[in-house]
Amino acid sequence: MGKTFLVTGGAGFIGSAVVRELIANTEHRVVNVDKLTYAGNLESLDGVADNPRYAFLQADIGDAQAMHQAFARYQPDVVMHLAAESHVDRSIDGPAEFIQTNVVGTSVLLEAARGYWKALQEGAPQRAAAFRFHHISTDEVYGDLEGPEGFFTETTPYAPSSPYSASKAGSDHLVRAWQRTFGLPALITNCSNNYGPYHFPEKLIPLMILNGLAGKPLPVYGDGQQIRDWLYVEDHARALIKVATEGQVGETYNIGGHNEKTNLEVVQTLCDLLQEQRPKTSGHYRDLITFVADRPGHDLRYAIDAGKIERDLGWRPQETFETGLRKTVQWYLANEGWWKRVQDGSYQGQRLGMGA
Repeated sequence: MGKTFLVTGGAGFIGSAVVRELIANTEHRVVNVDKLTYAGNLESLDGVADNPRYAFLQADIGDAQAMHQAFARYQPDVVMHLAAESHVDRSIDGPAEFIQTNVVGTSVLLEAARGYWKALQEGAPQRAAAFRFHHISTDEVYGDLEGPEGFFTETTPYAPSSPYSASKAGSDHLVRAWQRTFGLPALITNCSNNYGPYHFPEKLIPLMILNGLAGKPLPVYGDGQQIRDWLYVEDHARALIKVATEGQVGETYNIGGHNEKTNLEVVQTLCDLLQEQRPKTSGHYRDLITFVADRPGHDLRYAIDAGKIERDLGWRPQETFETGLRKTVQWYLANEGWWKRVQDGSYQGQRLGMGA
C-alpha cells in the first residue's frame, strides 16, 4: 500500500508536475490542496482527475480551520508544501499578499501539521515516526552570487533581495524552527529556476514563447546578462518525491539542473527553436528582442551546487537544457488551446512580468 501525500499548491506549475508524477509512477495517494488563485489551473491535472488515488480540496493554507479539517479527513503520511506566491515582479507591486501566503500561510500549515502529528504520536506512533513535512523553497533566498564562480550550497547564508525571496526565506526559517523547537519531522529543498509544460505565462520562458508566436516584443530586463540555473520541472518533481520519501529529517537539499544561462541566451535559444519549428514568414524571432529598464534589486547570478542530493539520494536530472527547452517549445506549440484559455480567462487584467 502506498502513502497518502497532501500536496499544497498542487494546481500550480511545479505542484501539478509533482501530482502527475506521483499518480503516474508511484502507488501513493494524493490530496491536492489549492486555493486556485490566478496561477492555479486544474486543467494541468486533467490526466489524473479521475484517478481513484487522487482527490482535490479547494482551500487556503492560511485558513486554520480548513487545514485542521484537511489533516483530520485525509490523514496524510507526507506533506509536500508548494503553495506560494512566487513571482518577483508581483511581489514588488504588492508585497503584502506574499507575506500573507508565504509566511503566515506556512505558519498556519505548520501548526495544523504539528497538531495532527502530536495526535499520531499518541494514537499511531509508527505512523508518527514515518510522518514527513517537506517544504519546497527557492534558491532566491540566498540572494545572488558575485562574479562568475561559486555556487549556492545548503550552508550558504540567506540574503534575499526581493519581497518574494524574503517571504520564502521567512517560511524556510519557520520550518526549521518548528523542526528544532517542536521536533516536527521536516525537510527543506531549495531549487533553481524551473521551466516546462503548464508554466503560467508571466515567467520568462513561457512569456517569450507566447509573445514570439504573437509577433509581440520580447522584453529583456537590462542587458540580459543575469544568469540563472535552469531545471526541467519534471526532473524537479522526481527530486522532490525522492527527498520526501528518502531524505533525512532536519536536512536541506539544493536541487539544480547544471544549466547556467544568461537570460539573453535563453531568449535567443527560444527564438531559434521557434524559427525552426514555426518559421516566421519574414525576418527572425530574434528581431523581436527588446531591452527594457531593469527591475529593482535584480539579482545577477544564481547557481546551485546539487552535489548533496546527488550523493545522498542518487538523484540527477534526466534532461539537459537543450532537450528540456525543445520539449517545452514543442508542448506550447501543441497546446495552443491551453494557453489561449489561460490568457482569455485568468490572464485578463494581469500585469505581465519578465522575471526569471
